[in-house]
Amino acid sequence: MKKVSFHTLGCKLNYAETASLEKQFVEQGFTIVPFGEKSDVSVINTCSVTERADRECRQLVRRAGRVSPDAFIVVLGCYAQLQPEEIASIDGVDLVLGASEKFRLFDYSGNFRKYDSPRVFVSPISSASDFGPAYSGGVDERTRAFLKIQDGCDFNCSFCTIPLARGKSRSQSIEDCVLQAVHLVDQGYREIVLTGVNVGDFGKHIGTSLIKLLEQLHAIEGLERIRISSIEPNLLTDELLDFWTASKKICNHFHIPLQSGSDEILKKMRRRYTSFDYRKLVDSIRRKSPDAGIGADVIVGFPGETNDLFMKSYDFIHDLPISYLHVFTYSERPNTPSLELEGRVEPRIRYKRSEFLRILGLQKKQAFYLSQLHTTQKVLIENTVENNMLSGYTGNYIRVFVPYHDSLEHSLAEVVLQQRTAEGCTGFVKSAGFSASRGMEASALARAADPLFTVQ
Repeated sequence: MKKVSFHTLGCKLNYAETASLEKQFVEQGFTIVPFGEKSDVSVINTCSVTERADRECRQLVRRAGRVSPDAFIVVLGCYAQLQPEEIASIDGVDLVLGASEKFRLFDYSGNFRKYDSPRVFVSPISSASDFGPAYSGGVDERTRAFLKIQDGCDFNCSFCTIPLARGKSRSQSIEDCVLQAVHLVDQGYREIVLTGVNVGDFGKHIGTSLIKLLEQLHAIEGLERIRISSIEPNLLTDELLDFWTASKKICNHFHIPLQSGSDEILKKMRRRYTSFDYRKLVDSIRRKSPDAGIGADVIVGFPGETNDLFMKSYDFIHDLPISYLHVFTYSERPNTPSLELEGRVEPRIRYKRSEFLRILGLQKKQAFYLSQLHTTQKVLIENTVENNMLSGYTGNYIRVFVPYHDSLEHSLAEVVLQQRTAEGCTGFVKSAGFSASRGMEASALARAADPLFTVQ
């Protein structure tokens, strides 16, 4: 039986799409093996949001070639769409597929026969109209699944390559989303994560909306949790927020890209809100759902970001009642409007500022963990970690560690959070049927807790 390996770079949307490709290979009789093991075919699903993602793709191609010199290497995804010839020039690449071609991999594979030179199939992004349904939770996972509901973006932020790599915003029909969600629930998944490039834009071009989709998903029997991967601040309307916070199924977890706390920089980025708008939205979430997990993306070192503007952004974020930060160092991307802006920030300054914000993000995360201690949270137990512990996530996106019990795997358990660690919180299961002694649990929790971050 032939073997195939996969490696995915970038966002949850890419992971959902890789999962669909995995299913295609399984249906064709392939066995999936971990990337880095010997295989007949290696598929690399790429990202091109940052220069680092491009560089990592090149390294992965070379790694696949070293492990399996005769393997057929496929590179697809965003980087493949944007720089197909650059990828084709990497020694070992056999097939390059763009956005319109990636879900028809077997149509272009030529039975995975190697040629003297790589084959490239990349259509202009303006022709990308297929949706390419994607849903799965992973090869060995039966807890949390990813469901792609939207693709592409119409926003054209000045730093972003996504419209160039994925095309215009488009959505899957509500009927197809619901059918796929029901299928996932029938497979045993307890939580579905809605993914897309711009999830809040769902339905705009097909006469519907995200809130109408959520209403339909709510009605699915057996679906216990719905998580929304990310949503633009200008698309999180009062109506949607009210529905979200009133729901017993939608996780009280909001990931809302900020990018900068400076209005001057936001304008140069072509973002569709001000810092005042963002703060107002976060405050509204906190009023309606005080324990909500709220995350933000921030880009550091954007052209024109002076030290004063960076400090203005830093102070704004410092005062925001958010739970965590994802910090990105600005990198110049080909064919983006930001390349024409004046005020380039030296790389060493970008990295220094990024480190300042990462430290702030860690402080906010730890403060959020601390605020949740001694509360009872529903935790979706996902997998086993070291020291005979299980881990999973709360609705408000705290990773929680509990002592192992075979009945807990893939369950939704009530857990009392006890101690804060670098990675989340430890706790004990409150639900009936798990009556291990507190002494035994305390010992296991102590082994999992990081002494640098544990609250005594």
